[in-house]
Amino acid sequence: MNTNTQVRVALITGAGTGIGRAAAKALLGDHYRIVLTGRNIERLDQAIKTIGGNSENCLPFACDVGNPKQVKALFAACKEKFGRIDILFNNAGLGTPPVPMEDLTYEQWMNVVNTNLSGAFLCSQEAIRMMKSQNPQGGRIINNGSISAHAPRPFSAPYTSTKHAITGLTKTIALDGRPFNITCGQIDIGNAATEMTERMANGIIQADGTIKVEPRMDVDHVGQAILHMANLPPESNILTMTIMASKMPFVGRG
Repeated sequence: MNTNTQVRVALITGAGTGIGRAAAKALLGDHYRIVLTGRNIERLDQAIKTIGGNSENCLPFACDVGNPKQVKALFAACKEKFGRIDILFNNAGLGTPPVPMEDLTYEQWMNVVNTNLSGAFLCSQEAIRMMKSQNPQGGRIINNGSISAHAPRPFSAPYTSTKHAITGLTKTIALDGRPFNITCGQIDIGNAATEMTERMANGIIQADGTIKVEPRMDVDHVGQAILHMANLPPESNILTMTIMASKMPFVGRG
């Protein structure tokens, strides 16, 4: 446990369910103040109840991270409530139906780009502005990449493309943040047991076209990994971390 008496504040996007909620649970358990954001305020309120938060240590805020005005309002609310930001976890993300790339619409493509990539960019912009101006200066940005940033699944062009782009964004922020004590790392997650991966438990398409059930792991393990990244001192940074279900078909050839 970190015994630093200074209030530490974490903002988590896509915090209503799954990995975002698990990260909020882990950080709250280590006495962080948490800003939980997502598009559905009822889901955020329920997440706070689930993780044992309250109105003093948690702030739910409905936001479309692909909307610049809403993102500015989100960070203004964070500053008003808690006064600073120490951790931004860019977690919000979505995919498209697993269909051939040529069958996807432009709207489906842009919906993924706006959430997965533009959302991370916009939130990072606002976090950097706050981190540069606050006292003590600095903070840490953690981006949710994906194993898809290294090896795509079939029929995942929008999702995979944005996750590759997240890797570039992560490295750029890590470089540009150096003079201001701002660090940035990426966590690539494989098969955490969340609502989004339920289909893996029933069978999912493989590279050879077959359908196979894939092992999953407890999502709380991801939350603890994010807490570890968050709690490193400013002089140290995990640039990339991969956490995955040990027996999922990623390492090797299937």
